[in-house]
Amino acid sequence: MPLSVLVVDDSITMLLSLKTTLSMNGFAVETANNGQDALSKLNSGFKPNLILTDINMPVMGGMELIGKVRALPSYRFLPILTLTTESEASKREEGKRLGATGWLVKPVSGDDLVKVIRKVLPGA
Repeated sequence: MPLSVLVVDDSITMLLSLKTTLSMNGFAVETANNGQDALSKLNSGFKPNLILTDINMPVMGGMELIGKVRALPSYRFLPILTLTTESEASKREEGKRLGATGWLVKPVSGDDLVKVIRKVLPGA
């Protein structure tokens, strides 16, 4: 069974691009348009092996999503990577404090993204 990734981004273009890249590399991909949509999927029983989230999104952004995911006991140790245009050290520190596993700044090549995912997901 392939490892699953929940990709959270408000850009349809990014969602399609990431879904294609990850699927071509053997991952099962589920998408969400914002943090609230992602949280709903998690609360309804979807258990991904990793979350890849943007930071700036309407309804619920990535920082709030990270904090809420970390508050759920069954997702406390789930790897969460950010993929964002935000590059300020203060944002990275806030993400780390909330529980982000890693911080990637767009644009990231598909190959580089897959390498990072394989580093944080044992057996990927």
